[in-house]
Amino acid sequence: MKTYKAISLKQPYANLVCEGKKTIETRTWDTKYRGDLVICSPQNPKIEPYGKALCIVEVFDTEPMQKKHEKKACVKVYPKAQARHLRNIRKINPPIPVKGQLSIFNVKLDI
Repeated sequence: MKTYKAISLKQPYANLVCEGKKTIETRTWDTKYRGDLVICSPQNPKIEPYGKALCIVEVFDTEPMQKKHEKKACVKVYPKAQARHLRNIRKINPPIPVKGQLSIFNVKLDI
């Protein structure tokens, strides 16, 4: 069992990250964290697979969001948005049930 950093993304964004269609995640708070991050789908809304760890990505850069990031982020620029650049997507198959939290949190997974 290994401890990973994790974050919950509302659906459909969690699925879009795991499919490689969303390679930038945005938040209004900055982070210095770089490295592996487990993408989790929260319990609500009930879009499958919900309440599970779906994939592991690598966060390799963070910068203030700009208009040029909108397509890869799947959202429009908004005030104070920080763009977290993601790469090296590895699906967790099958997805593993987890209890998500706000912000970046620790999760123990046996994968």
